[in-house]
Amino acid sequence: MISSVRGTVLSVGLDHAVVEVGGVGLAVHTIPATLATLRRGEQAQLATTLVVREDSLTLYGFADADARVLFGLLQTVSGVGPRLALSALAVLEPDALCRALADGNVTTLTQVPGIGRKGAERLIIELRDKVGALTPATAPAAAPSADHSRSQVTEALAGLGFTAKQADQAVESVLADGGAELDTPALLRRALATLGRKR
Repeated sequence: MISSVRGTVLSVGLDHAVVEVGGVGLAVHTIPATLATLRRGEQAQLATTLVVREDSLTLYGFADADARVLFGLLQTVSGVGPRLALSALAVLEPDALCRALADGNVTTLTQVPGIGRKGAERLIIELRDKVGALTPATAPAAAPSADHSRSQVTEALAGLGFTAKQADQAVESVLADGGAELDTPALLRRALATLGRKR
């Protein structure tokens, strides 16, 4: 198990960053809020978990250990894989996700693409008692420029399976509705909520 990586950021992509550790570039898949804090050429440290499949080894990274624990916890629920768990953490900050699970807030959980009402209810039933011990701390993200936020959110939505047109329209809608001052994670959450209403 690779529980953390620390090294120089070689590149930052749509849904992952490449971090050089001991001369080896590791592709670490993570959420837009975490990617927004990474800068090419600078040092970074991420809590990680390695997901092993028959045909792949995929490394997922998180701003802190609590988010990593929550990522693993989500996958203990039937029907929730790494992609959906990461999507949930992209839409809801760890503390908001824990609160929604603990409070049985189906409406909040269904903001995540891929989680319907039945899926949300299953998550609540299976995880309500388990999230009580978690007190996630969200690392502060650097405030990127509006254009940078817009492009990151559009790319993140495309990475989650939406078309470029859907992503552009959702971001435009949020920005037109007073979202220009939002940081990248908040802009992404609002855009996802907008797309969720259209489904």
